[in-house]
Amino acid sequence: MGQRILLVRGRSVPQVDDIQAHLEHLGCHLTLVFGQGEPTCADVDAATELGRAAKVEIVVAIGGGAVLDLGKAVAAMIPAHGTVLDYLEGVGGAQPITADPLPCVAMPTTAGTGSEVTKNAVISVPSAGRKVSLRDDRMLPHLAIVDPSLTDGTPASVTFSSGFDAVTQVIEPYLSIRSNPLTDALCQTAIPMGLTALAQLAREEDEIARDHIAYVSLIGGLALANAGLGAVHGLAGVIGGRFAAPHGLICARLLGPVLSLNQEAKRAASGDTKRYSQIATWISTAFGLSSRTAFEMLNTQLDDLALPRLGHWIKPDVSLCAISVEALTTSSMKSNAQALTVKQLSSALQEAL
Repeated sequence: MGQRILLVRGRSVPQVDDIQAHLEHLGCHLTLVFGQGEPTCADVDAATELGRAAKVEIVVAIGGGAVLDLGKAVAAMIPAHGTVLDYLEGVGGAQPITADPLPCVAMPTTAGTGSEVTKNAVISVPSAGRKVSLRDDRMLPHLAIVDPSLTDGTPASVTFSSGFDAVTQVIEPYLSIRSNPLTDALCQTAIPMGLTALAQLAREEDEIARDHIAYVSLIGGLALANAGLGAVHGLAGVIGGRFAAPHGLICARLLGPVLSLNQEAKRAASGDTKRYSQIATWISTAFGLSSRTAFEMLNTQLDDLALPRLGHWIKPDVSLCAISVEALTTSSMKSNAQALTVKQLSSALQEAL
């Protein structure tokens, strides 16, 4: 695909140094960009200018989901004109991307977002207090390499926040109004696999559990691309943009309250809560909980894993109604299992605090 490479990478995984050295040994000319946290418009524009100046032919992104999103965005922007804000939905110009993006290779070093198999990149816009997507069918990476060994030894806080994001990304498509036989088949296997893997990693480091959660992360990317997400991610996008809380942690803390909320709304609408009962059973089996209270007790499990509550970022004077109003406008909310009100979303937020 080319030898003039823009290598977008993180700093925490030593094996990336080996990959970099090997590419240089093969005669590739590398221009380096180090990702730090979720990419902002300024990050994308700066990396784009580096890539244009170096006349790169391909982008290789190796890192967590934020690094992969940065790589995908830059691959799309290098052949384009203007800045990334011209193309962002919601807060920018929302222009269509007309030039074909550069080829992109995506290699995750955390198990969480599934960004290696999705066609969008989430960009933070601090001036607007929002996180929005740069989106185009051609932004799907040309090659995704998923090597679970790159996640070995990931710190517990990252393992569980990103891991619960991965699990959420197979639960929400399974409950989505856009669910279909393909995503159902993928998610029915991935949900219990991911929950069991996280429970095992809570006890001790385990290579097989790492393999399983990496698989679940990949499946989450495929599932959300084909069935959408829901209220957890609708709220998470707003909270992450406003308060800079880690995305995976937000999803982890909202998962139980939103599942309870959607279950009650589903029961009131049709009485058919079979899928919720399945998920409750999978949670209870993995973590040794009662299936009747699995959703309510999930945040207690996260307490035991030493993950902070959302109240660490969202202070008492913040309007939960304002967050909920904004969340209702997000693309993720459009595929939520049930139509929810501002009052309902605010109650789920309150529980997550």
